[in-house]
Amino acid sequence: MQTYEIKGMTCNHCVMAVTKALAKVPGVSRVEGVDLASGRAMIEGSPDEEAVIAAITDEGYQATRAS
Repeated sequence: MQTYEIKGMTCNHCVMAVTKALAKVPGVSRVEGVDLASGRAMIEGSPDEEAVIAAITDEGYQATRAS
């Protein structure tokens, strides 16, 4: 499972936008969860990290891979 930190989400609409964007990234087999409170997204699969970050950024949020 991969975890990403997301900055800029403020509501459930933001969570849904990020969830839908992540589901479209090639290599993502499942979006485990996008959590507004923690500002994290968890995905399963083997997507390209840059593609995941780009999908989140394209929705208007900042993202980094959590360590």
